Amino acid sequence: MLDLQKLMGQMQGMSEQLQREAQQLTAKLDRAQLLWQQASLQQDLLCQASYQWRDRFSFNAAVPVERMEQVQAIAPISHSHLVLATDGSQIAPSRHEIAYCYLINIGRVAITYNAGIYPLLDNRPEVFYKTEDLYKSRQWGIQTEQWMTLKRTVAETVALADLALEMRSPHLPTLAFSDGALIHWEFDEIPAEARSLLLTDILSAWDRLRSQDIPLAGYISAPRAAEITNFLRLAICPFEQPDCQSHCNQKPLDHAPCSQIQPLRDGTLWNRLLKVGECSPLWRSQARILQEYGEHQIYFCYLHVGTEIARVEMPAWTALNPNLRSQALQIILAQVQKGYGYPVALAEAHNQAVVTGSDRRRFFAILEQQMVKSGLRNITTSYKESRKRSSIA
Repeated sequence: MLDLQKLMGQMQGMSEQLQREAQQLTAKLDRAQLLWQQASLQQDLLCQASYQWRDRFSFNAAVPVERMEQVQAIAPISHSHLVLATDGSQIAPSRHEIAYCYLINIGRVAITYNAGIYPLLDNRPEVFYKTEDLYKSRQWGIQTEQWMTLKRTVAETVALADLALEMRSPHLPTLAFSDGALIHWEFDEIPAEARSLLLTDILSAWDRLRSQDIPLAGYISAPRAAEITNFLRLAICPFEQPDCQSHCNQKPLDHAPCSQIQPLRDGTLWNRLLKVGECSPLWRSQARILQEYGEHQIYFCYLHVGTEIARVEMPAWTALNPNLRSQALQIILAQVQKGYGYPVALAEAHNQAVVTGSDRRRFFAILEQQMVKSGLRNITTSYKESRKRSSIA
């Protein structure tokens, strides 16, 4: 049990540190706002430098595809429309349980507004127990637990595409909604063969959505990205050629000439630049993993939904189509308003997907019954697991 009394002194020091950081952040935000005005005047030049030298940057900078000063007011959709969302949860494998396996549960939601149609709220569980499911990833140096998480990401995307095509209504504005980023940064950390295996299924699912002109958007609450503020760093680079590896490779990151606004997040900057209901201009990410996305390049914008600044990511076929992009943003804003600060469909998809502690216990109880029926004997958890379940504390 946590001893809260012993934490009190540490909490005081933590609050004082956070206060100092808040004061420093305000100064950096003022500086970033001034840089924003300067960068907007030389946007074309900075974009050219970004494309030319991006392989030599020590940071990842996005590039604006619209004028930086362009801000759009978004009105929430008011007529009939359809929102589709999926989310996932899992039971992780444990060698202390009666069997080494894992479960992925995908929550599915389809809500039709102003059409008198009952919403679809369900989930699709799948258990993985075969040798190829548990140990195939070891050949790439990926642990089973990490592989399960990556497989869950793929399953969420495939389920969303399946649901969209199943529920599609040609004359009804629709949005396929994903909780979190469409840029899978985590894939960049695994070997190419494994990455290709996962991305193939994701991109195929996106192909199906694109073929039916169903817009797709990823909603990121409390975003921590710094791709736009990194773009501003180009405006204060003192070198004619912004080559970080040549000029600043030997310096600590916080001593580089362009680090004066770091670690300022994009969302913090847009919180000052946007009013409620306004959307930032469109930006194109230059994340390295996108080199393997083919035609599905990812663009993003920031939307002031009232309660927060949200990052909205969209593939090219949605972002560069004015009608689909506007449709997606209008539905997103309506979803946030209906959900009192967070999109209804995403919250319900999470509720459908979540696996509780009691769910986990029932899952292993059912598994034990099936194993006994199959003639297996001496089925039990490890002594460690048994002792934890019967603590004397």
